[in-house]
Amino acid sequence: MKYFTKEWYRESQVYGFLVFHETMEDWEEDITWHTREGLDFEERQRNDLERRKPDLLEFLPESFHPYIEDASIRLQYPTPELREMAAIWREDYSTRSKRLWEERRTSYQAIRGFLPDSAVQLYEKSLHDARVLSVERPSESELVLSLDCGGCMHYYTEVKLTFIGGSPPFPDIPVGGFWLYEEIDKTDDGFELRVLFDFPLTEATIRARDVRIEVSAENDAI
Repeated sequence: MKYFTKEWYRESQVYGFLVFHETMEDWEEDITWHTREGLDFEERQRNDLERRKPDLLEFLPESFHPYIEDASIRLQYPTPELREMAAIWREDYSTRSKRLWEERRTSYQAIRGFLPDSAVQLYEKSLHDARVLSVERPSESELVLSLDCGGCMHYYTEVKLTFIGGSPPFPDIPVGGFWLYEEIDKTDDGFELRVLFDFPLTEATIRARDVRIEVSAENDAI
């Protein structure tokens, strides 16, 4: 991946982690809701922190580390100091992220006219949040992905992608994983598609001459 790397995605999760309750009243209402639902607020917060801790320590400045190590970043209502540090970091991340998206958009516009029509459709009708149902390699030059797009912004049903004229080796794509973000470049005889999958977090590169997009009869509108 050039833009949406695993590291970029992990840092984006830190960005989401640094969203705090706006008021003490909101904080107390959240605790009350957990109690009413029979949930342990502190345990859930600790588990969330432990899951994110390696990324927090890697991507956040050292000024955050005491709050991470003593768990107060999750178990206490944020101090004004912590809230200010988080706002500064989030603003910096947001600026960098917007620049990245713009670079990706500009890069795509420069090559769009050189791509096969089906590759343009594949890229512009994003498969974000599609779940990988199966991966097949019927021949040395073909790769077939079956995807559940029920939760996507497009198609809303199962879709089969057949990459034709591919160049081995084909990537290991996680069955059951989710399609997150894609990038595309032109090649001498087709295109190169780069996809970031989750569960597990995987970067996959597919080189092909063309791609066939088959939408389930349940919803055949392309």
